[in-house]
Amino acid sequence: MASNKKRMLSRLRQVNLSLFAIVAEGFLSRLSFGFISFALPLYASHLGLSLTQIGFLIALNEAVALMLKPVMGYAADRFGLKRSFTIAIGLRSLVALLLAFVTSPWQLYGVRAIHGSSKALRDPAASALIAEQGGKKAIASAFAWYHTAKMVAGSLGKALAGIILTITASNFSLVFTLSFVISVLPLYAVARYVRENTPQPEETKAAVETLTQATPEEPPVNVLESRWLLLPFTLLNFLINGTAEMLKGLFPILATQYGGLNEAQTGLIYTASTIVLLISGPMFGWLSDRGNRKLVLMVRSIANTISSIIYIFAPNFLGITTGKLVDDIGKSAFRPAWGSLMAHISSFDKRRRAQTMSWMILGEDAGTIVGPILAGFLWTTWGLTIMLSARVVLAIVTEVYAAYLDRLLENTERDKSTQPHRRRRRRRRRRSSVLHWFRRKTRRR
Repeated sequence: MASNKKRMLSRLRQVNLSLFAIVAEGFLSRLSFGFISFALPLYASHLGLSLTQIGFLIALNEAVALMLKPVMGYAADRFGLKRSFTIAIGLRSLVALLLAFVTSPWQLYGVRAIHGSSKALRDPAASALIAEQGGKKAIASAFAWYHTAKMVAGSLGKALAGIILTITASNFSLVFTLSFVISVLPLYAVARYVRENTPQPEETKAAVETLTQATPEEPPVNVLESRWLLLPFTLLNFLINGTAEMLKGLFPILATQYGGLNEAQTGLIYTASTIVLLISGPMFGWLSDRGNRKLVLMVRSIANTISSIIYIFAPNFLGITTGKLVDDIGKSAFRPAWGSLMAHISSFDKRRRAQTMSWMILGEDAGTIVGPILAGFLWTTWGLTIMLSARVVLAIVTEVYAAYLDRLLENTERDKSTQPHRRRRRRRRRRSSVLHWFRRKTRRR
């Protein structure tokens, strides 16, 4: 018995409780807001908002997060990742609680703005914590499990919200209250088990040496890399996510009006999608951690292209289902590979890790806003075929740009490896020139 207890304790010590708590937070928070995502548009319509107003309401939190994310990334680095993450979770719980008492449209908009501010603080803090806890050899897998838990919980939350509203004759207050209760649970897990890594003495000493060796005219190479790489990769995230999210919110219309499916068949597709996400997410995280990040990142654009072509030429149940599953495979591949890439670039300057990630995530939020608007405009103006064809062209352009950035990153890594040697050569030349000048002066005397 004693030996069994010792084995269990040793296994528990091997479990990364911090990472487990972060993944649990992702599941429970997304489960909670799955309730809200399903019920909020219906409740807004119940309060008398038009479709245009509802669309603005849904996009408001993304717009607020887009504006505040760089500032919140700085705040997370300044006040601590765990503290910022906990505050963001508390704000999300407050949003769910306030929704249970909302009775007017302007209150809905105000609560949605608070949700956007919590998202702006939570995303960079969570990503930075995952990068710290994942370890160098399993960062992509950590991001894969986190995003897989979020996507599965979102689908489950929407399904449960639909059942509860049906049983209770549209009791929205009950749904929002249940969402609040679920959203409180991650607070304890994060406060109790998440540990924020502090720099080791060796790391601090190395960082000080790097700073002291750099001249005033030449900042440390790591800091320079983390700055000038931000804009190109933020643009890449915008292109990838904007192309992928062109069908966000429009898929039910595509399935029912274009593909001729009924609501039950469309719901069945979402069920199959959840199963695919559960399998493909961890698998792509495992592949990315084993040196295939470039290939895994490419899957997103390839999936956008293939699914669009399938939608055009096979507008039936089999074609729509296949296209949706291909889209979801691309989505599950992109998350771990992109998380690993963010962790890699932000590691160049760990003191500003959350700030770096906040800028890189900025492209995702912008793509989420612009993609559906562009798709709706193209669909309304020139038809579905033109919209899907434009999606194919954008996916190809994105892939070419991604290949260019990958080569750019490889060149940066090569320069980084040779930088210390160049710096030592410059110091030797500087010392030798000073010594030569001194000898020449003494000879004249």
